[in-house]
Amino acid sequence: MTASAPQSQPKSVPPHPGFLAVRKFSEIQSIFGISKSVNSVLRPWHLVLLILSGWVNRQQQEIIEFQNAQIRALMKRLGRKRILLTDVQRRVLAVKGNALGRKTLTQLTTIVTPDTILRWHRRLIAAKWDYSDRRLNSPGRPAVPDSVARLVLRFAKENPTWGYDRIQGALANVGHEISDSTVGNILKQNGIDPAPRRKNKTTWKTFIKAHWESIAAIDFTTVEVWSRSGLITFYILVAMRLNTRRIKIAGVTANPDGRWTKQMARNLTACQGGFLEGASYLLVDRDTKFLPFRGYAEDLTETRIVLLPPKSPNLNAHLERYMRSLKSECLDKMIFFGQRSLERALKHFVAHYHLERNHQGLENRIIDPGAEVGREIGEVQGRERLGGMLRYYYREAA
Repeated sequence: MTASAPQSQPKSVPPHPGFLAVRKFSEIQSIFGISKSVNSVLRPWHLVLLILSGWVNRQQQEIIEFQNAQIRALMKRLGRKRILLTDVQRRVLAVKGNALGRKTLTQLTTIVTPDTILRWHRRLIAAKWDYSDRRLNSPGRPAVPDSVARLVLRFAKENPTWGYDRIQGALANVGHEISDSTVGNILKQNGIDPAPRRKNKTTWKTFIKAHWESIAAIDFTTVEVWSRSGLITFYILVAMRLNTRRIKIAGVTANPDGRWTKQMARNLTACQGGFLEGASYLLVDRDTKFLPFRGYAEDLTETRIVLLPPKSPNLNAHLERYMRSLKSECLDKMIFFGQRSLERALKHFVAHYHLERNHQGLENRIIDPGAEVGREIGEVQGRERLGGMLRYYYREAA
């Protein structure tokens, strides 16, 4: 006997939306006990309406499921990242979410929790009835004027040892009467500690101003010079007294070895006539070329070496600003052939820097002004250096 081939099972076909609508209507009849005689009242267009409503309902359910799938995929992609919404977006979600109700929202997939949406709606209601901006006078004491608050901060920063009472007295001297507690509140709001803690914190700016007259700085800059063997890098050692901005070109060399550097230290720190005479602190970076200089200065002089942190040119800003002026106004505009031409240009620029150039850090004054400065009578004359690259104007004596 031959076995009979198994019969193929018919594929399941989803019910038609119209059939679902008719079946749903029949279920409604049975639930509410509607007599079948009522069917005689139905018209053909009733059946069409039921079929259409079932199809629309199914279509809406599919759209909602698709949107929920999109939201779940988005939230899975974002993970724990917070979704930041604008106020307008929150307002729209709050209004529409409140219309659905909390129970319906819990059955949907949302980018925020239902409680959050309803909380936004409560805030909208509270904002609607907020009339605080219409008040003419706010309760309590009037706010401290900004000008007084700025004075409080200025006094505290410039005088680390001053307490609340001392600052209050200084304000009274300039016509501002406020309490010491108000002074304390202003300082706390701006993150400034009370005097016992503030006086133990010395900033770099405060340190420099406190030792202004006894601080000097030293640094190297380089320039390329043509020679018989081609381009050679020359090193220029520059020293500065910060309070006067006076400059000293300590030396120029193509080989700043330990012997040369130590000799420059002897010249600058000589007991009589040395440029660094009387300097208590010398700002030096961590370049290894300064090791012989540092050793000589620390062992044989009273000058204390202050090493700058790595990669911090802003802490030697005054000398760095001079280096910029030297290069932009002189070195970058010239081509040098040999060491003598470089030294000649440096000599003229230093003279111009001291005698003829106004300095913003010195209230736009000249370091060593001549008798002609400020003269109001006489013909205006011009003085040139380095072929007219550096110019100075003055009035000739009548």
